[in-house]
Amino acid sequence: MSAKPRHTIHAHHCHVGWDNALAPALTAAPGETLSFDCQDASGGQLTAASTVADVARFDFSRTNPVTGPVFIDGAEPGDAVKITLDSFDPSGFGWTAVFPGFGLLTDQFPDPALHLWSYDKVRMTPAAFSPLGRVPLKPFAGTIGLALAAPGVHSVVPPRRVGGNLDIRDLSAGATLYLPVEVAGGLFSIGDTHAAQGDGEICGTAIESPMSVTLTLDLIKDARLTGPRFTTPGPVTRHLDEKGYEVTTGIGPDLMTGAREAVSRMVDLLAARHGLSPVDAYMLCSVCGDLRISEIVDLPNWLVSFYFPRLVLD
Repeated sequence: MSAKPRHTIHAHHCHVGWDNALAPALTAAPGETLSFDCQDASGGQLTAASTVADVARFDFSRTNPVTGPVFIDGAEPGDAVKITLDSFDPSGFGWTAVFPGFGLLTDQFPDPALHLWSYDKVRMTPAAFSPLGRVPLKPFAGTIGLALAAPGVHSVVPPRRVGGNLDIRDLSAGATLYLPVEVAGGLFSIGDTHAAQGDGEICGTAIESPMSVTLTLDLIKDARLTGPRFTTPGPVTRHLDEKGYEVTTGIGPDLMTGAREAVSRMVDLLAARHGLSPVDAYMLCSVCGDLRISEIVDLPNWLVSFYFPRLVLD
């Protein structure tokens, strides 16, 4: 059982860019357990009352607010911060959207789209997408990281060696993440919480959902870590494996082209077989389907596969 958090960093302590000049919201001792109230990736722009018109007028300068930063006492460049993700307390509300110009298949889906989710935040039973499908939930934080050594404000959107917008669905309860420290105190922040996501987050969004995260921050001195690494406490796909998968592929000399082909073929398959609109199939793939590099050595063509769990639509 994890320790009870001594402090809560509330959602108003948020920022939308990494900046080592930010004043810490809190100073924590190594080994301290904290709770973070995290906003969703829209920063509250999308709510249970939103429509697709709100997606069209979305303000991207407010994207991916993270709660923090926390100064970790004794952390210095060359050390590593060890983050143990103890638990998630979901809100029961979420959204998935297609933003024009963002996502893997932007040319095929140029118009905004929005799906609103309501799920049981206590029992965490699969969330209904429509009468056709239910998505198993696995809460995690999409953005989790430390400040960069470079001065100034840096976008929260791309992942970096000190973490950031990693969007790794297996950074769920019980996982342990290690991040290299570049500045004194590390300056840790977390946000962009998700109720579920497929590997690849192919339409650009998951089930984006505000929630609280309890975690423990520790310090490994002189770790000389060069990039993020993490461990999981057990199997990572058991919540999806029960009925197997439908799998489509993309083959060719470019991995990005292969990924686009694999996903596009799955969208076509789901639309034809289950009567979903293509854009609904695209969003559903983003929250529960997995992109995998199946082969990357057989020159000149590589193979990318897209796995869609059969239990979602069975």
